[in-house]
Amino acid sequence: MKKSAMITTLFLDIGGVLLTDGWEHNSRRQAARKFRLDLFDLEERHHQTFDTYEEGKLTLKEYLDHVVFYKKRAFTSSDFQGFIFEQSKPYLDMIQLIINLKNHFNLKIVVVSNEARELNEFRIKKFRLDRFIDCFISSCYVHIRKPDADIFRLALDIVHTPAREVLYVENTPMFVKIAGGVGIRSILHTDYKSTLAKLASLGLSNNR
Repeated sequence: MKKSAMITTLFLDIGGVLLTDGWEHNSRRQAARKFRLDLFDLEERHHQTFDTYEEGKLTLKEYLDHVVFYKKRAFTSSDFQGFIFEQSKPYLDMIQLIINLKNHFNLKIVVVSNEARELNEFRIKKFRLDRFIDCFISSCYVHIRKPDADIFRLALDIVHTPAREVLYVENTPMFVKIAGGVGIRSILHTDYKSTLAKLASLGLSNNR
């Protein structure tokens, strides 16, 4: 039997694979410019609080109260939240690829991702991710975030799939290595074409 025949489940990251990152450095730099904020201060406060927010231990309002609204501003929290949500864009070719693979190979599709709750739920609804994703192991729901290997172990337990049957598509090299440490084969995603070729080499060819 070919090794690829063992794959029954795809684990996927969201930011950088299916969608743009939800709230990354370039977006924060644009926010600082648009809302006339001190970028250094914004970045420092962001890094002090964002892990806690992604683990679901702060609401978006609480996160922004720490990072932006610790003093009076000329704009509202709703204005700023709207800007954050606007940063998410889809990678349509990757989304269609995963849909095609799911339908053709009857794969389970599972997200294993660091996502903050409000942003995660907005992105699921906006881009209709739940029409093809079976389960979301998001850091905000399980209170564990990558690089903690336990998030992968938890995902395996939840979906009842042996690690040898899982293929993980991820754009962060460190997380690929950590997944490998718990027995999960991974593809380091850099662009659509190379990922398409890597999937095909494992027997998961795109059939449109």
